[in-house]
Amino acid sequence: MRIVDIRERTIPVSRYADPSIPSGGLDTSAVAVMTDVVRNGEAVIGYGFSSIGRFGQAGLIRDRFASRLLAANDDDLANERGDNIDPFGAWACMMSGEKPGGHGERCVAVGTLDMAIWDAAAKIAGTPLYRLIQELTGITKEITRVPVYASGGYHYPSDELARLKEEISQLLDQGFTHIKIKIGVSPLKEDLKRIETVLALLPNGGHLAVDAIYSYNRKSGLEAATALGPYALRWFEDICDPLDFEALAAIAGTYDPPIAAGEALFSVADARNLMLYGGLRVGRDVFLFDPVHCYGLPEYLRIIDMLKTQGWPLRSFQPHGGHLFNLHVVAALGLGGSEANVHNFQPFGGFSDDAVIEDGQIRLPDAPGIGFETRSALNDVFRSLI
Repeated sequence: MRIVDIRERTIPVSRYADPSIPSGGLDTSAVAVMTDVVRNGEAVIGYGFSSIGRFGQAGLIRDRFASRLLAANDDDLANERGDNIDPFGAWACMMSGEKPGGHGERCVAVGTLDMAIWDAAAKIAGTPLYRLIQELTGITKEITRVPVYASGGYHYPSDELARLKEEISQLLDQGFTHIKIKIGVSPLKEDLKRIETVLALLPNGGHLAVDAIYSYNRKSGLEAATALGPYALRWFEDICDPLDFEALAAIAGTYDPPIAAGEALFSVADARNLMLYGGLRVGRDVFLFDPVHCYGLPEYLRIIDMLKTQGWPLRSFQPHGGHLFNLHVVAALGLGGSEANVHNFQPFGGFSDDAVIEDGQIRLPDAPGIGFETRSALNDVFRSLI
């Protein structure tokens, strides 16, 4: 049971469905992890990418972590039966010799390869990923549908409110019932107009979340919280610098509706500090840790286990990302829901080509592995690596 080759390519992605709108040069790493296992006459290949929002990780993947996987002995990567890759063993191989800390980019490189390894393992097992995760973690609860919310609502360079309204209307027509938009780039008065434009299309504030993309400090965050409070929004996300726990705690102490945090934190230690010092409220607030950015699924499972021991329910976890891998994770673990980037960050965001959103929920794909092959444009990207 060996990994015989690993290919990586850095690929640009856009925050906008309209490719003519500048998107700041964002990119991601796509990887193909080739195994020596043959199914239906072809070698099994696992695919992965660096989720969304942290840029590609070519150097770390190529020079540090892929080389460890390629040099591993059969026993380092195989499960106890010797009939599949052990994703947890592969993760330990990648992290061999690493010191604690250094979570800023290393974690994303490991998570990118981890995604591809899980894809390969599920393909070898001939099962959708969420079922393999349940098997390996001892979860028996059957979940066939997952709640999803549509993420988007970035600021447009022109015709701002009209284009925002058109975008949200399209998402609602596709079957979504809950939406997330961005704030914090424009003056607060203009952001309130964005919020009110979208709320006019929704039943109430509980169907709309806002993401400030860390735009506020303590003072401006408190001002924004005061202005947003009466809307009773679903949540107020990424308010301030992710390590400014003092500011977050001050805002949480005055803002009654839910707060969402954790997207830019990457380890169990980070999650513990957020819990201890960020002022978040058990059962009310939401954790957005992205499994791919958190060193992959093994560390993400440790984050959940740690927070569960402190009373946090599974519904409090709604991973950042909005793509197929995190959808499988949400389904397998029975988490609160999944983000859906169906218009932006293409071709990586969103789900299968034939996915149907019904009343804000989606059925899980039946394809072995993560199911990237069910997204034609994304499958083309991955196949081009080999």
